[in-house]
Amino acid sequence: MEFRVEEGGRLDRVLAQAMGESRNQVERLIKGGHVAVDGQKVQKGGAKVKQGSLIRVQLPQPEEAKSHQPVDFPIERLYEDEGILVISKPPGVVVHPAPSFQGPTLVDWLQTQGIRLSTLNGQERHGIVHRLDKETSGVMVIAKENRAHAHLAQQLQNRTMGRYYLAIITPPLKEDLIIERPLGRNPRNRLKMGVVAGGRYAKSAFKKLLPSSNGREELIAAKLFTGRTHQIRAHLASIQRHILGDSLYGFKSQKGTIGRVYLHAYILYLVHPYTQEPMRFVAPLAPDMAEYLQTHFDVESLDATIDPATFERHFAHLDRWLRRDTAPTGQT
Repeated sequence: MEFRVEEGGRLDRVLAQAMGESRNQVERLIKGGHVAVDGQKVQKGGAKVKQGSLIRVQLPQPEEAKSHQPVDFPIERLYEDEGILVISKPPGVVVHPAPSFQGPTLVDWLQTQGIRLSTLNGQERHGIVHRLDKETSGVMVIAKENRAHAHLAQQLQNRTMGRYYLAIITPPLKEDLIIERPLGRNPRNRLKMGVVAGGRYAKSAFKKLLPSSNGREELIAAKLFTGRTHQIRAHLASIQRHILGDSLYGFKSQKGTIGRVYLHAYILYLVHPYTQEPMRFVAPLAPDMAEYLQTHFDVESLDATIDPATFERHFAHLDRWLRRDTAPTGQT
C-alpha cells in the first residue's frame, strides 16, 4: 500500500494514523524494513516526514500457520471468501495468545482450520482486525490476506466498519445517551479501565431497548465510535450501570447465577475490501444469554426489538444528533 502524507510529522505517528493501527504495530513494520519514504527505506519510527512525501508499505508475507494448542471449541462461520472470514465467537474463548493465558485461543482455532492469515499485526495476532473480550460473544471479521487487513484497518479508522452490541444491564438507563469520557487504566486496579485524567478519548452511544419483566434490568444496544479496551463496560460503570455478570466492574449477584458478562456483538457492518460492496452480518445470541432473555423478558416484544431488519433504526435519532455535532440531554 502507498499514500501521500497530508500532514508532516514523525513517521510512526503518520503511519499509525493512515493505517488505523497502533504505534507499536507500525513500529514493527518500520524496524522490519517494510517502509519506504520517497523511495528510500526508513527504519526509524522517529524519522520526520514532510507533507506530500510518498510512503510505501510492503507488508510482510504471511507465514504458514502452525497450531500449538489442541482446540476443543466450535466456531460458527458466518461468511468466508478469499480475503475475509466472518465468525461468531462463543463466550469463554480468548482471541489471541498472551503470557497470562495458556489455553487454546481463537488464533489456534484459525490455524487448525488451515486458514491463510494476514500478518499485519505481528505473528501473535494473525489476521485479527478487531477483538472481543474473553467473556463477550458475537461477530468478528478475520483478515486472510494483508491487503484485506490494510483495507479493514482503514475502515476502522474512518468508521465505515463497526458493530452494534446488545447488553443486559442493571439498573435501567434513564434515557438514551452518548458518553464521551477519556479512558485509561484504573490506578487502583490494573485489570480495569476507568475514566481518568489524561486517558484516551472514548465515545459510546447507548439505546434503551426493553425492560425486564420485573423492571430491574434492561436490554440495551450500544454503538462505539472509538475502540478502547473495555469501553462499553467502563463507560457504563462511570454512570453506575453494570452489565449482568460483570463482577469486575461492580455487578453483584448470588454466586453462580450468571456465569459470564452478558455482552454480545450483534451486528457487524463493513465494506468488502476487494469488491467495495457494503456488507452486514448478524451473530445469533449465545445460548446462555438467549435463555436469560427468554426467561426474564417478554418474548414477543424481544423478538420484535432485536429483529436485524429494523435494528439499526434504534440509533437513527442518535445519528441525527451526531450529524449536528450535539448530543441528547443524557450526554455525560
